[in-house]
Amino acid sequence: MTFVIAVLATIALVNGAAAATPAEDCAVPESLIPAESDLAHAAADIKDHHRLDISVVGSASSVLTGPDGARFAYPAQLQQALTERLPGNEIKVTVHIQSRQTTADMVGVLPAVLAQDKPALVIWQVGTVDAMRGVEPDDFRASLDQGIDAITAANADAVMMNMQYSPRTETMLNVSTYADVMRWVAEQRDVVLFDRLAIMHYWSDAGVFDLYAATTGYAMARRVHECIGKALAAQIINAGHLEADKMQTTR
Repeated sequence: MTFVIAVLATIALVNGAAAATPAEDCAVPESLIPAESDLAHAAADIKDHHRLDISVVGSASSVLTGPDGARFAYPAQLQQALTERLPGNEIKVTVHIQSRQTTADMVGVLPAVLAQDKPALVIWQVGTVDAMRGVEPDDFRASLDQGIDAITAANADAVMMNMQYSPRTETMLNVSTYADVMRWVAEQRDVVLFDRLAIMHYWSDAGVFDLYAATTGYAMARRVHECIGKALAAQIINAGHLEADKMQTTR
């Protein structure tokens, strides 16, 4: 089981470099990065303090291996994208990786993360390990609610991020039930959902990334993380109404 978890957590982003495309070619339709929910705390952080503190709590798919992995992973790409799009503001993204942890396990560490970082925004990447371990959907939903309660109580906004998409592992791991639970919770709790599963599925169908091909290289993994960082930045800016022209102020 340990080997399966380790492989499945990374396979979707280390397979298929053959048809990888530059990040500027991986635009995402606005329908896949909706902004119906407001990120009020993030907006206030920018408006009042000219900064945005973000905590990323996730599993192994939030990082890349290798000495430069952190620099190419989506949290660093998110920080860079937000810095470029919100000039004059300090953007800080702090990453907390809980490898092979279920959502319930992550709920246990959230209070310490929130107390330490004091973020205005938490990106919570969950779902994959729950699917691998067959956690009951009702238990999964209850853990999501508990985590969102903790984030809300800490005066922070929540962005949930669901699992990766890989046609090579689709038959091995059914994540659709857990993705549906996350969509339902996001709607009921009025929080932003970054639908990584649907976005990567779109890229695969559109031929942006060849997720079927097998390779041992990491070129595509880096490009996918860059594209995820840019798409996530766009959704945060839209949901927080953080248009650069409105947020630039004289210090």
